[in-house]
Formats: sequence, C-alpha cells, structure tokens
Amino acid sequence: MDKTKFCEGISDISDSYMGFILDLWGVLHNGKKAFDDVPYALKELASRGKKVILLSNASIDAKDMKAHLKKMGITPTMYTKIVTSGQYVRDFLSDEETQLGKKYYLIANTDSYPAFSGLDLERVDDINLADFLVIGGLPQGQYLDDIAPILRKGVQRHLKAVCLNPDSLSLLGAAYLSGPTVIASKYQDFGGIVEYIGKPYKAIYKHCIDVLQKDDIYPGDTVMIGDTMAHDILGASLAGVDTCLVRTGIHAGVFKRCQNPADVDRALNILSVQYNNLRPTYLLENFSWGRALPDRKHKKRRKLL
Repeated sequence: MDKTKFCEGISDISDSYMGFILDLWGVLHNGKKAFDDVPYALKELASRGKKVILLSNASIDAKDMKAHLKKMGITPTMYTKIVTSGQYVRDFLSDEETQLGKKYYLIANTDSYPAFSGLDLERVDDINLADFLVIGGLPQGQYLDDIAPILRKGVQRHLKAVCLNPDSLSLLGAAYLSGPTVIASKYQDFGGIVEYIGKPYKAIYKHCIDVLQKDDIYPGDTVMIGDTMAHDILGASLAGVDTCLVRTGIHAGVFKRCQNPADVDRALNILSVQYNNLRPTYLLENFSWGRALPDRKHKKRRKLL
C-alpha cells in the first residue's frame, strides 16, 4: 500500500505540477459560497501559470456553471476551463461521430435535462420509437423492478444507453439503489451497452487530459484534487493522474476523531480498504494555499532534450 503525503496546503505540491483538475462541491464551495481560503489559493495557482480545470458532474453546461461560480466568488480569472458532465454530454450528443440518432427515451425523476436544451433531439414516450436511451435516475415513486421491462425492451432493440451524472449521493449509503449507475448496471446485465458521462469514468478524465495536452501538460504533470474516493481519487488514478484528497469533504466523518498524524493515517487506511487499498498521493485538510514559498519555485520544468 503506497504512503500518502500529508500536506499543509496547495503550495506544498504546486511546484510539482502544471495541471490541476479540481472537483467543485466539497472542495471549492459548499453549494452556496466558496470556502474562505479558496479564492486566494486559486489566484496563487493562476499567478504561477498553472492550468486549472474545474471538473463537475453537474448536469448544467459550462456557461451556466461559470455564472453560478461567479456568484459564489469564484471568478473566471481563477481558472482555465470548466468541464461539466452537462457540457460533455452536449458535445458528445452533438458529435456526428456519436451517431446515436435524434430520438431518446428518458428514464429519470425529471422531465428534461438543462444540458439537452437547444440540441436537435426529440424526447419520445414510447421506447419503440427511440434511437437511444438516457438514464438519469429512477422515475418518482418507482423501483428498479418497475423499469426492468423498459430496459429489456431497449436491449432487444439494441439501443445504446447514456448514463448521466453517476457522481451523486445515490451512489452512497442506502440511497445507492436509486442511483442512475445501478440502472445502467442492470441494463448492462441484460446485455445492453452504456456510455457513462462523468466521474469516475474514463471518458471525462480523458477529455480533461486532452485539454491539458494542448498546453504540453501530460498526466505526469497533473494532479486531481477532490473529496470523494469513489469518484475523484479512483477516476483520476485510473487515468494515470496523481491525486489529492481533501479530508473536510464527503469523508469528513472518517477523520472526525483524529488527534494526530498517526490517527489520520489509520483512518485513511480504513478508508482505502474500501477501495481495494487505493490511497491518494496527497491528503489536505482543506483547499488552501498553505505556506508561502520563494519565487524561484513554481516554474515550469524544463523538458529533457
């Protein structure tokens, strides 16, 4: 089991990376406003020429997320690009190479998704008329068994399914059974093909890596900072990217009674066992800059000739 380095702040690792992929909820904000130390830390990264991608499984597009973040005190000068599941699915469904068709059947607890607004797509209420299936969650008041006939029909018609927003509280605890990932897994059990949109799945991390590579920043030059083992740490690790877990996020309860570094290490061991002994490369109390560092640091590493 690899050891995890405990950090006081982002400055401890900033000189080791040029690319930063950051989770939003639980790392940068609480849904209403940015955490106190976040703006300064983001400004420090930007001032040192770091490329910062904000990665979210939110169903809204990048433009709406930009406006949402600005209201919380996170302005466009503090990051390089926003990548959301909503924006990714828009681009995915708009790509001519995707070739899923124009008509979709929606399984969800809502009648529509903001990310589909303005796309040349038509929602149909009869799966026999659909070109593909969209999975967003269980319809209100229904259980997995209730939609099994729809899933079987989709498989019989060889419809590809798109699973939206796999990163949600439905993946945790008892509520897991109502999550879109469980529905998508059942569809696969029946023999269907599913395209997962969002963390921890490979496609959206590959998209972030492709964005960074345009600036000659590769996975070895990149770190993912998040608050969930299941989505942020696991997904980034599978993409070949170093990881940093923020301990005040969704796993805060694991570290609640820790009094010293040894306690923290034991708590992290217990947590990692649940994820096949996966440990983050780094551990942070919260997303803050930490100690000041001399100006000679934070320069882009020279390429070897």
